[in-house]
Amino acid sequence: MSFEEFQFHPQIIAGIKACGYTSPTPIQREAMPPILAGRDILGLAQTGTGKTAAFVLPLLQRLQAGPRKKVRALIVAPTRELAEQIHENIGTMAGQTKLRSVVVYGGVGKPGQIKKIREGAEIIVACPGRLLDHLNDKAINLREVEVLVLDEADHMFDKGFLPDIRRIMKHLPNKRQNLVFSATMPAEIRHLAEEILNDPATVQINHTQAVTTISHVLFQVTKENKTSLLKSIMAQEEMKTTLIFTKTKHKAKSLALTLEKSGYSATSLQGNLSQQKRQQALDGFKNGTFKILVATDIAARGIDVSGISHVINYDVPDTVEAYTHRTGRTGRATRTGEALTLAAGEDGKMIQAIERTLGKKMILRKVTGFVADTHDHEPLKSRGEMPIRKKHVPAGSGRSKRTRASSFDFGIPVPAQRQ
Repeated sequence: MSFEEFQFHPQIIAGIKACGYTSPTPIQREAMPPILAGRDILGLAQTGTGKTAAFVLPLLQRLQAGPRKKVRALIVAPTRELAEQIHENIGTMAGQTKLRSVVVYGGVGKPGQIKKIREGAEIIVACPGRLLDHLNDKAINLREVEVLVLDEADHMFDKGFLPDIRRIMKHLPNKRQNLVFSATMPAEIRHLAEEILNDPATVQINHTQAVTTISHVLFQVTKENKTSLLKSIMAQEEMKTTLIFTKTKHKAKSLALTLEKSGYSATSLQGNLSQQKRQQALDGFKNGTFKILVATDIAARGIDVSGISHVINYDVPDTVEAYTHRTGRTGRATRTGEALTLAAGEDGKMIQAIERTLGKKMILRKVTGFVADTHDHEPLKSRGEMPIRKKHVPAGSGRSKRTRASSFDFGIPVPAQRQ
């Protein structure tokens, strides 16, 4: 199937080519026909599937006809990074259509946003909080909106935005097309979808299935030795661009500082940063200034960086779906990638749940100098082992040293080390 089969306007086809798209992804093939037909959509798709284009291209097709210089479409996103990313994608796809998008989020001045909207934008891409501020100030009018898009709805629930979403909808006309996209489907999002969607088409593209181009690797370690193990792995394995996940903002910040002191070009992305510093961190990761980005799940939503070679779960996520969402940031667009997980004893049950979803065991890797601890924990079934792939380390670099420590083993026999 090609994009020509959707009969997009020639100016939109030019935008598709400008983005380098050659053929539609599964979410695009499934979602675009009902959206083009005017139906409401409930879309379930993991990250890296081409979801943004799946709703932006039909939206542009709709807006090509009808009045200009009034807000006719509203896209709501949970984070500033995601809103900015969608806005930039619209700019490329709509390059020849003369349709305009404005991005609205907190942390920057209100007057500039209002000015751009009043100058004649057809699309607003917004975070809920700042958009609600503008609406409460009666600074903008959404009564002409024809299409509402809620992107990453599950994350909006995570951040407590659902009450704001409901308040925003009171400013919209009752007759409109509604598109809801989510990586996961908690009960609260299901209820929201039932409230706002009218006879929706449901599109589900393996929303809990891991990307097949990713290798899933397990390292077993005690909590206190995670950082030492991480440094050893990074000293031995060639990593071009690495995204590391932690559970807390504090750990994201402290781990990035630790890696930076060890000679790595690392930065963190977490909720305590100002908008300027968040943007600097994200831009630096995108342009290669930083090879390593340490982030929490919430802060990482919306990150769209091509060519991420490794995702490292410094902390094991709380759900299988979170694991899928994290690791889906590597191995995109048919590239291969590696997802490395540092698991402590308490993570045994979650590792088993992840492996059930993967349909296979993770590859167990061991690092010389880290000896497994085999007591007091529930065993997992045996799995294949693979030695870590070593990279060349220049003599005298100071990064080949490894701390001897014990790592947790989920009941797997450990061969005696050679003397």
